[in-house]
Amino acid sequence: MKILLVTRGSQGDIYPYLKLAKELMSRSHNVMLHLPKVFEEHAKVANIPYTIQEQDDIGGMMQNELSIKDLLSWTRRIIDTQFNELVPALREYDILVASNTEFAAPSIAEYLKKPCLRTAYGPLIPSRTIPPPVFPWPVPHPVIKPSVLWGLLNSSLNLMVKKSLNKQRRALNMPPILDQAKHAPSNAFNYLMYSSTLGSVDPDWAYRWAIGGYIFNDDMPYNKSVYQNFLEFIQKDGKKAVFFTLGSCNNNEHENFAEKLFAIIKTHGYKLIVGSGWCRLGSTLPRHDDLFLLDSVVPHNLVFPHCSAIIHHGGVGTTHSAARFGIPQMIQPLFLDQWYWAEQTRKLGAGPGKVNIKHGGANLEKKVLDLINNENYAQKAAGLGEKIRAERGLKNACIQIENCA
Repeated sequence: MKILLVTRGSQGDIYPYLKLAKELMSRSHNVMLHLPKVFEEHAKVANIPYTIQEQDDIGGMMQNELSIKDLLSWTRRIIDTQFNELVPALREYDILVASNTEFAAPSIAEYLKKPCLRTAYGPLIPSRTIPPPVFPWPVPHPVIKPSVLWGLLNSSLNLMVKKSLNKQRRALNMPPILDQAKHAPSNAFNYLMYSSTLGSVDPDWAYRWAIGGYIFNDDMPYNKSVYQNFLEFIQKDGKKAVFFTLGSCNNNEHENFAEKLFAIIKTHGYKLIVGSGWCRLGSTLPRHDDLFLLDSVVPHNLVFPHCSAIIHHGGVGTTHSAARFGIPQMIQPLFLDQWYWAEQTRKLGAGPGKVNIKHGGANLEKKVLDLINNENYAQKAAGLGEKIRAERGLKNACIQIENCA
């Protein structure tokens, strides 16, 4: 089978697709991966056939503090290039597998009469019980029902993408869509690439869907010298280690928060590992025996098992990796689905929930100490890890793709 894979975003979005491409190739499928240029070297190292997206600005976006306006503007910029690139590309393939950020994918598959499998890293199907996971209100409100929030999200989506989509559809002699929020899920198979243990589902979803689990990629290249230095830092004493990162995200308060966090860590006899990520987090912190600046990429599977607690932004990849290894976690959400994952970890008892990156003081200290020392979090996180490690995210995704073609 000939499979066209298309995704964009940061590490948590791209790494699963790299692993998926390799696995599909091992199952004798002909695969092409269409991805941002910032991840080109990863595809080369993995020997995956690939093409580069013309509109590749995710790295530049992540260097600044993002807003909903920035993200909506981004969707407008990429739609035309999706049609330009994917219409000729898909002619040569049997199925299109695309992340839900490829807004044009269902229309392109419809035009070429090819099956489309649309992946999502959260419950991004309109629901009467689950609020949209892209708003900072992950808990159903007693007055503002989830359907109202979905209506708001759908109206915003249509405002930003419907005009661009219909312009391209007219050029292809296709009828206009009335509502992208209904058209996209109804013209694709909706495959949820997150853990059913960690995430949520609505059995009453009206569209074709399945949930298969997150795809962990433990094959990423890394700096072995930096990793050896990290191991020496871990093994030099018996102090508990806390990992802190913002991943690919940025925030004006990130260095202030890092300084406050490290002050707490030092005071109470722990040590801190800072994952620099795309915003070079921790670069202003002074050198200290109890601080390790992880300024090169080392995969989560090599770092997290050595940590007693993880404090992070709430990206889907980091959240699932912490959960996979049974580590208590605390999330400081910055945008989109990060509030959702903060609430899910709190609800499952794997940590104290979210913390505001702009606030410090006694409340931050109290939460950090609770995260590190609360045995209930450790027990709940360990149980969660056992369940997630038993999931077969990679195999499930391959089977679903093969069944959809």
